[in-house]
Amino acid sequence: MTIAGKDLIAGVWRDIPGDRVQSSNPARPDEIVWSGSPVRAHVDEAVRAARAAFPAWSQFSFAERSAVLRKFQAICKAKVESLATLIRDEVGKVQWDALAEAQLLASKVDITLDAGEHAALRRVSGYEVTLSPSRAGRCWFRPHGVMGVLGPFNFPMHLPNGHIVPALAMGNTIVFKPSDKAPACGQALAELYQQALDEAGAPKGVFNLVQGGAEIAGALVSHSDIDGVLFTGSWPVGRRIMAANLNHPGRILALEMGGNNAAVIMPDADLKQAVIECVRSAFVTTGQRCTCTRRVIVHKDVAAHVIPAICKAASSLIIAEPSATHPSFMGPIISAAARDAVLNAQRGMHAAGAEVLVPATALDRPGHFITPGVVRVPRFTNSTTLDGHPGADVEIFGPLLRISITDSLDDAIKQTNATAFGLAASIFTRDAKSIERFATEARAGCINVNTGTAGASSALPFGGLGLSGNHRPAGAFSLDYCAYPVAGMIENASTATMPSGMTFDEAWLA
Repeated sequence: MTIAGKDLIAGVWRDIPGDRVQSSNPARPDEIVWSGSPVRAHVDEAVRAARAAFPAWSQFSFAERSAVLRKFQAICKAKVESLATLIRDEVGKVQWDALAEAQLLASKVDITLDAGEHAALRRVSGYEVTLSPSRAGRCWFRPHGVMGVLGPFNFPMHLPNGHIVPALAMGNTIVFKPSDKAPACGQALAELYQQALDEAGAPKGVFNLVQGGAEIAGALVSHSDIDGVLFTGSWPVGRRIMAANLNHPGRILALEMGGNNAAVIMPDADLKQAVIECVRSAFVTTGQRCTCTRRVIVHKDVAAHVIPAICKAASSLIIAEPSATHPSFMGPIISAAARDAVLNAQRGMHAAGAEVLVPATALDRPGHFITPGVVRVPRFTNSTTLDGHPGADVEIFGPLLRISITDSLDDAIKQTNATAFGLAASIFTRDAKSIERFATEARAGCINVNTGTAGASSALPFGGLGLSGNHRPAGAFSLDYCAYPVAGMIENASTATMPSGMTFDEAWLA
């Protein structure tokens, strides 16, 4: 049954009937999951509702806001199976992958509210210092205000939730626009929040939902009455968000974008470990994670063993209907257009001189299924076009892995850094000096050793540099961009001193 599209404004669900935006099951494209017609005016109404709710919500104590998030957490845990099923059916994740995402919703609350020794909460907690015998210095944190949150399709619940939980915890209000490829997941997430807010008696309008595509997103991120944009998606969209906010330097922008992530395999590596992790990271979620390994750089001394093993492991991955009960690794890609983009990129690489070792192919069956592809290129370069440069710096968002060969760690690091992105990188080696050099010299926000690029811990910061982000990492650091520090000096004595050249007469106060 198709889910009827709705927006949520000031605690009231608003029907948006029609079919201008639809999502379908990538495994069964004739199965419409969600249908609705976005309403541009709802953006203004949602922002007004969030603004109206902000004073009361921000004056809730941290303990009261935390209690709401704990309610949300309990609801998520109770509905985890149904949420996983919706994720599976709308974006095509295999069951275990969808379930893993659904389980992350509740765990984000624990990470956010943790007050332990290394917890992020300590960085946004106020403190006091003594400035003089009669004067104290204080720092406290305030929420920004109304935050626009834009979510992606690849983690349609987890990634926007990673922005929303800390934003609410610090006292901000929300206007959420899900991906137009996963509107049902976004709507379900809004339902979870509204249920928790209603049960707690929170102000109406703390959480608002507006559905739609580029028009709705553009209206939200450029709205004159928002205080921040929290975004996960691609660099081209992130660039448009930055351009729309050039006249708003005080507006917080937290942009989590793509990656052209590299993994280096050195001769002393555990080769089995390296191959398993590189293949897993390249093709998990059908290659649709921003941290997926896109490039593998193999040392020449082990290339003859590693490259065939990667090809065999990739060719052996089980591709199946996401709801299959037998073991499976990959489901379909999100759309026919996404599948075509991967195949066109492979053709472009081959025309530019790459060797296709394992061809990515469209499966002759219903759904947007595609097999993993492995391509060998001479080396990776900073060129931004595949025309004549098969190792060019382009992000292919799907199951296509490129491999090059290197003769040294110096060259491996050079090829790793041959990208304008800077999200994730990995090295496989047992040598401590090589590890230290890579950790120091690889330009990425997430640098792993003997494990793949895909997969991150919420107990750590998550973000990149260059075209991957704007130095506002999420994960354990998401609280940092959800509040700003205020400094104050408090004098407790009547001891104001007059500087040279200033006089004061008590009679002036008579």
